Amino acid sequence: MSRFDFTPYRRSTVGFDRLFDLLENQARLNTGDNYPPFNISRSGDDNYRITIAVAGFRPEDLDITAQQNLLVIHGRKREEVADGSELIHVGIANRGFERRFELADFVRVEGATLADGLLTIDLVREVPEAMKPRKIAINGAPRLSAVPRESENTQDNQASAA
Repeated sequence: MSRFDFTPYRRSTVGFDRLFDLLENQARLNTGDNYPPFNISRSGDDNYRITIAVAGFRPEDLDITAQQNLLVIHGRKREEVADGSELIHVGIANRGFERRFELADFVRVEGATLADGLLTIDLVREVPEAMKPRKIAINGAPRLSAVPRESENTQDNQASAA
């Protein structure tokens, strides 16, 4: 297993500790189990899709749980219904599984569908207005010399005229 050293990045960044911890934990927990296989795709800046191959699973065999920053897909192994036939070869995997996906802030599950043995989970990133980047106007603030306001000028002029 290759180990990444994030120390140089930790020294020069502030507030990214959670990201580095996630990366280190993923490297440590990655057991190499690739079941069930999955794809992650992106369409647009804020739309994502996770597609998991779950051949042989029915909707009632799958459980999808979305928590803050975590998506867990759990498949339960079901017992085969005995219809009087004898299985000679079992090539379709029907074992239980659990897949975890760390989600970024403001990513929510929009929906899930199961069709043709593929579980499709649509995700959307919705950044609140307060968190979106905004342009900050630079006011022409006075330098070191004080510039009297308009109301002060009229009061000074009236006082000197009297």
